[in-house]
Amino acid sequence: MHADFSDIDRRMMELALEEANKAMALEEVPIGAVVSLNGEVISRAHNLRETTQDPTAHAELLAIRQAAEVLGSWRLIDTTLYVTLEPCVMCMGAIILARIPKLIYASRDPRAGAVGSIYRLHEDERFNHRVEVAEGLLADECSELLSGFFRRLRQEKRDRKNSQY
Repeated sequence: MHADFSDIDRRMMELALEEANKAMALEEVPIGAVVSLNGEVISRAHNLRETTQDPTAHAELLAIRQAAEVLGSWRLIDTTLYVTLEPCVMCMGAIILARIPKLIYASRDPRAGAVGSIYRLHEDERFNHRVEVAEGLLADECSELLSGFFRRLRQEKRDRKNSQY
């Protein structure tokens, strides 16, 4: 799953990381996604679950919806999805159903990842579409963003608990 990444791949993941930072500024879990076609951005999004109180408002799903609107088709053929964290089952299902041929993600998600951490949906031969996957692009930066976010939340929770006494 590891690959040599192009300058375009690096630029797209940097944009996904920018989206993750937008999510963090909103107190959302900092995950960002970008859909590209022929090296051009056609959509970008970040998590908005807390903001919208919508459990499906994951960065990947929002980016996929935007891309489908831009292309005027639910079939996102010839696109690449870049995401800062390994997609969950819901998002991987949407990637497969949208016919996205290539997924590049930064960090693994040991609790919910559906591309190797828990499941390997992209390799399931029962589906009528396969997704080429590469991982590890800007993994350290994306992992640190997530770790820092959750570390801060835990500290704030401890501080609130301690201030009650």
